[in-house]
Amino acid sequence: MLDLAIIGGGPAGLTAGLYATRGGLNNVVMFEMGMPGGQITGSSEIENYPGQGPVMSGMDLMASWPEQCQKFGLKHEMAEISKVEKIGDNFKLVTSDNKEFEARSVLIATGSVPRRAGFKGENEFFGRGVSTCATCDGFFYRGKEVAVIGGGDSALEEAYYLSKMCKKVYLVHRRDTYRAAPSTIAHVKNTENIEEVTNVSVEEVFGDASGVLGLRVKCNKTGEVRELPTPGVFVFVGRNVLNAPLKQADGTFLCNMSENGEVIVDLKMRTNVKGLYAAGDIRIDAAKQVVCAAADGATAAVDIIEYLG
Repeated sequence: MLDLAIIGGGPAGLTAGLYATRGGLNNVVMFEMGMPGGQITGSSEIENYPGQGPVMSGMDLMASWPEQCQKFGLKHEMAEISKVEKIGDNFKLVTSDNKEFEARSVLIATGSVPRRAGFKGENEFFGRGVSTCATCDGFFYRGKEVAVIGGGDSALEEAYYLSKMCKKVYLVHRRDTYRAAPSTIAHVKNTENIEEVTNVSVEEVFGDASGVLGLRVKCNKTGEVRELPTPGVFVFVGRNVLNAPLKQADGTFLCNMSENGEVIVDLKMRTNVKGLYAAGDIRIDAAKQVVCAAADGATAAVDIIEYLG
């Protein structure tokens, strides 16, 4: 019987493992199929993690985290958890190859992944001009022109955020109306350096060995093709929440979820099911920053220690 099963090996899961083991829990296992570190390991430059001096890659930032956690007793199980069930006061975890584990408490920290828009060049230039995080990468385009693709709240909010540091922001959307809050739309329309490029389809992002040079879009009505000379393209077309382990046999979820599939938690990362916690990008209102995910993990672990007594 595990004291705590952690599902996910990103900043939230690793920090929870560190705090839980150092705080006295003896049998803590983190389930992560690949190398621990999370999505941030794919980032080429990180410069906004507190206490970090030089700019470094996400891989370098996360390199020492697993070793630090394992020093206090965290175990790493290279297995994919396909289902979590509540059995009495405890939990049963089933792996993709049908192994079973029992745990007194569970923290799910599987996160979410940005959806790709699917245009030509998106994958080729991802991390070299194509980004899904304005907070992470916007600074690199200070004083330059960027494009934001999307028409929801996230796209408009990030376009407004980028407008404060970039020379110009092209807001590119396939429709001529937005799916965003009226106040957010008003912010965008009242910002002089945001140009709305609506009712268009993204043809491709193009560039060379140095990175992105521009974005090519086609008007849905006339077929006219236009090139936007921008070295930065930010894609916000939604996220896929990795909540599959919480789905039950009857199609419902083990705990309360938002309409977007995010786990509903309180300020201590507790779900409505006793002993079940969620941290990081999978939870509602997550800031989707490494430091915030790590804080979630620590917060959850502190409460789990108290819960287990």
